[in-house]
Amino acid sequence: MSKSKVYFTDMRCDFDTNLLDKMRKLIDAAGIEEIDFDRKYAAIKIHFGEPGNLSFLRPNFSKVITDRVKELGGMSFLTDCNTLYPGGRTNALDHMETAYVNGYSPFSTGVHVIIGDGLKGTDDVEVPVRGGEYVKTANIGRAIMDADVLISLTHFKGHEETGFGGTLKNLGMGCGSRAGKMKMHNDGKPAVDADLCTCCRRCSAFCAHDAFDYETGRAVIDHKKCVGCGFCIGSCNFQAIESMFDSSGEMLNYKIVEYAKAVVDGRPSFHVSVVNQVSPYCDCHSENDAAIIPDIGMFASFDPVAIDHACIDAVNAAPPIMTSIMAERELTRGDHFTDIHPSTNWRFQIEHGEKIGLGRGAYELITI
Repeated sequence: MSKSKVYFTDMRCDFDTNLLDKMRKLIDAAGIEEIDFDRKYAAIKIHFGEPGNLSFLRPNFSKVITDRVKELGGMSFLTDCNTLYPGGRTNALDHMETAYVNGYSPFSTGVHVIIGDGLKGTDDVEVPVRGGEYVKTANIGRAIMDADVLISLTHFKGHEETGFGGTLKNLGMGCGSRAGKMKMHNDGKPAVDADLCTCCRRCSAFCAHDAFDYETGRAVIDHKKCVGCGFCIGSCNFQAIESMFDSSGEMLNYKIVEYAKAVVDGRPSFHVSVVNQVSPYCDCHSENDAAIIPDIGMFASFDPVAIDHACIDAVNAAPPIMTSIMAERELTRGDHFTDIHPSTNWRFQIEHGEKIGLGRGAYELITI
């Protein structure tokens, strides 16, 4: 089997260049011009950063890509889908405000922000997963699926459930609607927090299976009728309906990969990953811990599996920063992700991505 090409440039700059110049050269070398952008809509999937977390990517990086898409005749927008958990990105209004506060305004990026799954995370499309073993159809944000081209711009970091968060997670979990996120995180069904429920009965309007009962003065879900679609989670204005987060780490990795395949299948896609300020936990936290390794560089590829594998190898080859969480871990495995989160196995994502034909784990690294 041939290797996928992954292009790389480091973070070193002299007086004649800067990181934005280097990213532009990187994406050109990786072949972004091969995509037909002429009068095409391009969704640029990014994480805008949770309020309080400062490890998200600077918006300047996204402008490099939006400017290049414009030059190639395309029409792009920045996008992400709403979160399943309470925070600064659970609905489109809060999500867009968070994006603007964190610098992702049309004035800094040159394009608009569109939240992929709508106001409450209920605007999605059920997309078939070709070759899916655990997910037959994926609930993906409608605006993301309406785009002609998909570009991912990812901050590479650790993750407490999946080992690492890279391109595959940005595509899979990030493009899933709130219902899609619930299906990835859960093997079961949602539940109601009685202390938060006001018995407004709004959830019943979104339930196609008549699974809600209000005899106790609070909403109760009949799990015999509930099919676990998750639309009720997005319907509640009071965050009273919650996901149980009971899917195993292995199964979560598999589902994320299959969701990623649903997102990219059938249209051009291109992926950029920035490996800097590599925090040990997901950027969805309202805080970020110190970086675990020195900044490494930027990667680009048409293959989402190969680019993640290249980033993993680069991180694991880097010396740990012993003023970070790494000082508290037994560094015995030669694997920074497993040292930090011993219960995880990041290899599930790479292996499953290869298995279902999403990409190749073997790669050729080309330094720019």
